[in-house]
Amino acid sequence: MSTGVTISSISDYAILGCGSVGYAVAEELAQQGKDVLIIDRDESRVESLRDQDLDARTADIREPEAADLVSERGVVLILASDVESNKQAVKHIRDQNDGQFIVARASDPVSGDELEELGADIVINPSSVIAESALRALESGELEYNAGKLANLLEETSSRLAIITQDSPDPDSIASAAAMQAIANHLGIESDIVYLGDMGHQENRAFVNLLGIELLQWDDLEDRSVYDTVALVDHATSEEMDLSVDAVIDHHELEADYEPEFVDIRPNMSSTSTIVTKYIQEFDMNVSEEVATALLYGIRAETLDFKRDTTPADLTAAAYLYPFANHDTLEQVESPSMSPETLDVLAEAITNRDVQGSHLVSNAGFVRDREALTQAASHLLDLEGVTTTAVFGIADETIFLAGRSKDIRINIGKVLDDAYGEMGETAGHSTQASAEIPLGIFTGIEISEDNRNTLLELTEEAVKRTLFDTMGVDGTEGSNGS
Repeated sequence: MSTGVTISSISDYAILGCGSVGYAVAEELAQQGKDVLIIDRDESRVESLRDQDLDARTADIREPEAADLVSERGVVLILASDVESNKQAVKHIRDQNDGQFIVARASDPVSGDELEELGADIVINPSSVIAESALRALESGELEYNAGKLANLLEETSSRLAIITQDSPDPDSIASAAAMQAIANHLGIESDIVYLGDMGHQENRAFVNLLGIELLQWDDLEDRSVYDTVALVDHATSEEMDLSVDAVIDHHELEADYEPEFVDIRPNMSSTSTIVTKYIQEFDMNVSEEVATALLYGIRAETLDFKRDTTPADLTAAAYLYPFANHDTLEQVESPSMSPETLDVLAEAITNRDVQGSHLVSNAGFVRDREALTQAASHLLDLEGVTTTAVFGIADETIFLAGRSKDIRINIGKVLDDAYGEMGETAGHSTQASAEIPLGIFTGIEISEDNRNTLLELTEEAVKRTLFDTMGVDGTEGSNGS
């Protein structure tokens, strides 16, 4: 039976030692039309192989004679169960021919290292191969089981499914929700994608508009009782919702105390889009161009275009989605036009920048679109000599701060948590993070038209001093980087 593995264009092979492993390899190569010579010292086994129309000869693979017999073969696979015999075979072949490609069987990591030192190009440890195969089978079995469980849960929906994203959803959350909606539709379930907070970031708005993804704002829903099934995707929250949670799919551990019927949380994957892509494959669905594009962008955004915390699962999911995605749309999403508000915030942040070494902190003043802060922080990271940025502004009596870093020595998420974690809310990781701090923490004064500028000055001094102190920078003799 074919394994589905396609061998290269090389046509002549030799197998030294034809036990169960060697025979399986010989059978596969023969089925693919390869010229295979088998060497084994067991005469009865050689006769049996010949009876199956295989080219087999009797010789002891420990002796130089065996190396002579296979000297013209491009690839030699040394697969005896006796590792000492394999070592001798590798040594003799390398003594005669340094150009043959050798695959050798080991029994453990130590013998593997010894075979490599003797000249084997590839070393195979059957125990490791079996373990990897078992883990792949386990993963496949778990996915099949989870897909069945998820389908059973969704099919119990009698009215409508609510797919809840994270607050102010990012591309990964939006894409995961769109994929979940596609799965629900595949199962004949009506659903809505619902979000709390704001859809502020221009890139996210462009993402939703270009792909035609319909999201409903929680506060705009007139009748929330129609949702008898609720699924959270990508670390959504339900503190403001009077609904019980039935399913959670995420690549982060849960922070809230939910007890859903279905949970699939995989911190070993870099994006929730990767997880739901696996479900789409398991359900054997025809993925639409819009959903494929959304999921591919979700994976790319969460991994910084495969530059951060990328796993093999993310890459295989992206490879699956790639042919179905609209790459012109992806390019449009990644390069949205800048709004006047974002331009104003960026200009203010550039003017007010304070640079200490390679760290830049800037006050963008009073802002209407707090998502513009994240774009300003990203743009300022392109300044020469700057490796870490933090841009903050005031809106709704709250200080909003966006941080970015390309310095491998700094985890900007931890920096913001150390600086402001006890006085506000922080989130993020090594390269990007955010913080929200009640204005009263720094001033204890309510905002009015008369004291706006004073509050801004007090806030700027306190926020910058705290952040520079946390980053280990003096912060008393800053410059604007000019």
